Amino acid sequence: MVYTAPYRTLYYGVIFWAIALAGFAAARPWAMGFVIKIFLQHHRRDGLELFCAGIAVLLLLEVFAQFYFVFLANKLGQEIVRDIRVKLFNHMLKFRMKYFDLAPVGQLVTRTVSDIESIARIFSQGLFMILSDLLKMVVVLIVIFVMNWKLAWIPVAVMPFLLYVTRIFQRKMQVAFEEVRTQVAAINTFVQERVTGMKIVQLFTREETEAQKFSDINQKHNVAWIKTILYNSIFFPIADIVSSFTLAFVVWHGGLLIALGDTTTEFPELATYTMFIGMLFNPLRQIADKFNEMQMGMIAANRVFDILDTDDQIQDVGQLEAPDFKGTITFENVHFGYNPDEEIIKGISFQVVPGQTVAIVGATGAGKSTIINLLNRFYELNSGRITIEGEDIRNYRLDSLRRQIAVVLQDVFLFADTIFNNITLYDPTITMEQVVSAARKIGVHDFIMNLPNGYNYNVKERGVMLSSGQRQLIAFLRAYVSNPGILILDEATSSVDTHTEELIQNATEKLTEGRTSIVIAHRLATIVKADKILVMDKGLVIEEGSHAELLNREEGVYRNLYYAQFESERQTG
Repeated sequence: MVYTAPYRTLYYGVIFWAIALAGFAAARPWAMGFVIKIFLQHHRRDGLELFCAGIAVLLLLEVFAQFYFVFLANKLGQEIVRDIRVKLFNHMLKFRMKYFDLAPVGQLVTRTVSDIESIARIFSQGLFMILSDLLKMVVVLIVIFVMNWKLAWIPVAVMPFLLYVTRIFQRKMQVAFEEVRTQVAAINTFVQERVTGMKIVQLFTREETEAQKFSDINQKHNVAWIKTILYNSIFFPIADIVSSFTLAFVVWHGGLLIALGDTTTEFPELATYTMFIGMLFNPLRQIADKFNEMQMGMIAANRVFDILDTDDQIQDVGQLEAPDFKGTITFENVHFGYNPDEEIIKGISFQVVPGQTVAIVGATGAGKSTIINLLNRFYELNSGRITIEGEDIRNYRLDSLRRQIAVVLQDVFLFADTIFNNITLYDPTITMEQVVSAARKIGVHDFIMNLPNGYNYNVKERGVMLSSGQRQLIAFLRAYVSNPGILILDEATSSVDTHTEELIQNATEKLTEGRTSIVIAHRLATIVKADKILVMDKGLVIEEGSHAELLNREEGVYRNLYYAQFESERQTG
């Protein structure tokens, strides 16, 4: 309800039309009873047309009230949904990487799309509709008691039983809908993962296995929905039977009073009561139905607000605007682990001076890529500190820090967009002329112009229209046009052909020229020109020096790695 605050006029408009709708709906049966009593019972004709016209006006007013009520309630719901969706997405943009490491992508998509859309039901199908029905019931109860209390006590006596049954139904439906939302999230997660990894599924002929897994998950989803159908199938017939028996008893009791000569009960009132009974019980039946919609919205809201209430963001408390970095980077006794009880980085210390290219090598799991994550503050240190230009990186504003650091990852991610937009990432300060000029400098302009539409070529989702090497070149260009103070290359030359590797090597030389760079590589031949090489093993820096210095160390780890790799490449070449 907090999200209705910016839309108070709309909110009060919905309430107004809900009240008006209740009044018009109750006035119509009363007017019909009046026509029966004054005109039909006494066979009068004069004035009948006027009264019928008045009833028609009441009906039109009810229709107008229904239209504005439904339209404004839905509009309010959509306005709120829009605001919550924007807030949720902006909130997720600031989460630590660890959150995304643990949260399934399909589940987050479900929360952001279908769950939030379900929240609209709270307003469009739930809360205000229930309010409108309750108002109708209150107005009808007041009217029937004023008209004839001897008939009014019958539906009132039945109401507690029907309310009790409705409450049981609501509780059962809440549990059922919880299970439905859980299974929807499970299906979305499963499908998203399998579609993304379809190449692996087909390469290893796992189609039948995955189809069976999907069938099992889908069956659970089916069972969850059948529970809701079962509860509906039980409740609504009970509600209809109770309503019908109540109506029958009112007719019997009213007819008996008339037959016994009760002057306070007349036939026109009895006829009116038959209409009012429907107006009293139908809303209660509809409330249960609309409560289902509201339950779905409330359950979805709980899931969405669980994410909004999650405080798993990097603490951006730095006050300093990062200057144009020259590139003095210092790691001072840095300790870090993705899990509290398992350290990945075990107290490393090293320094990178401005303009220097430092290469980091080591076995998989040694902690090389973790250094990138820590430098960009994707994760927080356990202890120690990292400084740039002598200032702790936590003292810089996070956005300004990351603008000064460009990263080219081994697994390049491209959006389903044009090459130009993937390079600039919609930065309005980067022009097409700048992009073309940068592409010429690092030698990738010709490759881009050979594609259909050149820089306006749409690479589709994750860049599937390009080879892995071409995606790497786009990533190099993206890093180059951002003009960073510090450049990081993570396995940037892995899994590419010889021609593309030459282009990447050329791009690397252009990017690292006069710029502080950290290069992570498995292929040691690509980093022989590095100013300094750090050899990591099990979270520690075990060797440090230039390529020549490390090769001269007897029984050195780098020396053994280099010659082993050189011999392997010579044999395969």
